[in-house]
This record gives sequence, structure tokens and C-alpha cells, in this order.
Amino acid sequence: MTRSDDFEERSAHLKGLSDEELDRRFWELVEKVVDPLVELARTHTSPSIERSVLLRMGFDSITAKNLVDKIFEQNLLGKGAGNVVYRFAKAKKMDYLDAGQMLVKEDHWDEVRSLFGVDKNGR
Repeated sequence: MTRSDDFEERSAHLKGLSDEELDRRFWELVEKVVDPLVELARTHTSPSIERSVLLRMGFDSITAKNLVDKIFEQNLLGKGAGNVVYRFAKAKKMDYLDAGQMLVKEDHWDEVRSLFGVDKNGR
């Protein structure tokens, strides 16, 4: 069974476009495909993604796991673990690695929640 070649027919609407117009059309189509993925990534996360972010920030795996667990318990995981640590560090005017260690060892969660304007239920 041979496949009929309909390339000429399918590409007819592109024939009159310049290279610049083709380039612009390509990127418009790419955005259409990628935009839903970007939105999904913006609105959805998981503990493993957040641990990965913390690892890339320089935390060791045990600290990253403990931080994510605590952030999850506080209903703040949707804010982003790295963001939680960063904003706490900025508020305390300290290095974010030290701030992360502090959050693992001590109870500063009321302060952290207030930075995000949320209660214990994450609202």
C-alpha cells in the first residue's frame, strides 16, 4: 500500500509567504503548542519537582526532602519550595541555604505563611 503524497496540497497556503513570515508563523504555532504546557507547569507541581528545584539551589538531598515535607505540611508547596526558602531568606536578610536549614530545624512557619499572606490551610 502506497501513501499518496499530498504535500503540495497541504503546503499551498504557505507558498506566498516570505522567509520572515514563515519564521513568524512557525513561532506562532510553537507558542500554541507550548502555552498549555507552560500553564500546566505554572499551576501544578509535585514533591519530586520541588525537591529537584532545591537540589539545584544547592541543598543536599536529605535537607531538600525535609524542606519539601515541611513546606507540604504547611500547604505551601504550590508556592514553590525554592520560592518559599528564598522569600524567607530575603525577609531574614540571610543566605538561602542557611534559611533552608533554619526552616528544617526550627519553627518559623507562622512567619513564612505571613510572607505569602496565607493561613495554615494555605488560603
